[in-house]
Amino acid sequence: QVQLAESGGGSVQAGGSLRLSCVASGYLYNTLLMAWFRQEPGKEREGIASIDSDGTINYADSVQGRFTVSQDKAKYTAYLQMDSLKPEDTAMYYCAAEGRRSSPLAPTYNYWGQGTQVTVSS
Repeated sequence: QVQLAESGGGSVQAGGSLRLSCVASGYLYNTLLMAWFRQEPGKEREGIASIDSDGTINYADSVQGRFTVSQDKAKYTAYLQMDSLKPEDTAMYYCAAEGRRSSPLAPTYNYWGQGTQVTVSS
């Protein structure tokens, strides 16, 4: 079992920044593929960034160049630095663990956090 806890969401104006954190517990973090997803009401969950235990990173086109995923294995924590935020980035953001390395941005992860809301105003 893996437990995930996100934090760092909030409200910000367009052009601003936020950093999300995801603390993992209950598993060997160093072997995990971690990812960040977001979801707006009534829409499908979108994979936006992933980071593997070997440091391999993937981004969705929608956030490439604006968001940065990283991890601190000593703290069992993954981060999502979000810069140049836009109103269309408004969504619930989720951390996920143990996905399929063949499709790291697909919502086929075994473990999910509760989510943290990000709201970007124009």
